[in-house]
Amino acid sequence: MTIQRHVPATDAADRAMLEGWLDYHRQTLAQKCEGLTDEQLRTASVPPSDLSLMGLVRHMADVERGWYRRVLAGEDAEPLHYDEADPDGDFHLTGTETWQEAYTTWQAEMDVARRNAAGFGLDDLARGRHRSGERFTLRWIHTHMIEEYARHNGHADLLRERLDGATGD
Repeated sequence: MTIQRHVPATDAADRAMLEGWLDYHRQTLAQKCEGLTDEQLRTASVPPSDLSLMGLVRHMADVERGWYRRVLAGEDAEPLHYDEADPDGDFHLTGTETWQEAYTTWQAEMDVARRNAAGFGLDDLARGRHRSGERFTLRWIHTHMIEEYARHNGHADLLRERLDGATGD
């Protein structure tokens, strides 16, 4: 499968612009993982960090779940890959994880995120609260998610280059 990225229109309205950039960054992370084996995707390629491409995808599945299910929609959705005993469990791979499993879970969380966001206006407050107790607008959540993906896509650039030399935006 070849991942296609789509840059938002330069004259898009606010919502289309935010959601377009969010999807662009989602597609970028998928593209950084494209063509690698499960073993490569599990490899923490910048020691001593245990950060891996598959770990980033698992992390982003949990981030999508947290912001769009728990905070925005007020759902009782438990974390997928971490818990109190291992708060960085999304990055702690055992060697049995597969790309197909990680990718499918991440895609499913993005699908739910899109559906949940569709029920809110950009300036609507979330139904749930962040662990800090604060409530956020959908605009804030979308902007934060763009930042979150952009930061982790920088990590993904370095991980991918270290794995096989591939570079690019």
